[in-house]
Amino acid sequence: MKKRNLARLAILSATVLWGSGFVAVKASVASVPPVTLIALRFAFAALLLSLLFIKRLATVDKGCIWRGAVIGFFLFAAYVAQTVGITDTTPGKNAFLTAVYVVIVPFMCWITEKRRPDRYNMIAAFMCLAGIGLVSLRGDFSVGKGDLLTIACGFLFACHIAAVARLAKRQDPVVITIIQFFFAALFSFAAAALTEDIAAPVPAGAWPGVIYLTVFCTAAALLLQNVGQKYLEPSSASVIMSLEAVFGVAFSLLFGYETPEARIYIGFAVIFAALMISETKLAFLRRKQGQACRGKGADRDK
Repeated sequence: MKKRNLARLAILSATVLWGSGFVAVKASVASVPPVTLIALRFAFAALLLSLLFIKRLATVDKGCIWRGAVIGFFLFAAYVAQTVGITDTTPGKNAFLTAVYVVIVPFMCWITEKRRPDRYNMIAAFMCLAGIGLVSLRGDFSVGKGDLLTIACGFLFACHIAAVARLAKRQDPVVITIIQFFFAALFSFAAAALTEDIAAPVPAGAWPGVIYLTVFCTAAALLLQNVGQKYLEPSSASVIMSLEAVFGVAFSLLFGYETPEARIYIGFAVIFAALMISETKLAFLRRKQGQACRGKGADRDK
């Protein structure tokens, strides 16, 4: 139980960092091409973690490499869709549409691991999605190119979460994080070379954002995700991870990108209720009902 609680805290911490990343990415893509930005994030993050945990890399084998390549591909594809998408939409809509993975993950795990999601996971997932909609969406419900790319991103993040759950359970979470970063960087540099001017220098003013995204939103956050998912079910992990959108809007409010509205606070309440349903399975209500039934049974016996 202690490990599971620490795992929840790890994933929650990751969502705070990811939430701050929406504002940082929106600012960075104004001066750095999106795929190049992703390549830099993953390359520097891989190098940073390799230096910090160099002794652990001695355990890398062929199995770890191919698993890291598969997970890294989904990570690369999801980030490309999200980062290119944010150039044509707002951070709030980007955060909300990314969060469709909350609904997709239980079905993905049902297919890959033959583990049917329970009704509490399903109720929590849809409540969480509704709450994120209240928090993130504005009056414009049109679907543009950026929105479609972000929806695709949500599906790809669901694939990434399922891949981590399937392939990384028996792996060292630090090592598998480093390997997936190296492969995500490799895929990103290849894609950037085909679609962008990869030789163009990064403006000096963009480096603080790149460094922040590398250290906190990539290296630290994804390491926390992989550590947390080692001890949590994918469905529970994905519901906690959906708080990324809430923190994304919170940071937008903090930096003046969003205007506070009553529905935002209603959304927070709906999401909190969804988390309670997912994590407790309403056990406290079932206990009360059981006690009430036993009490009625005792009264009848009298």
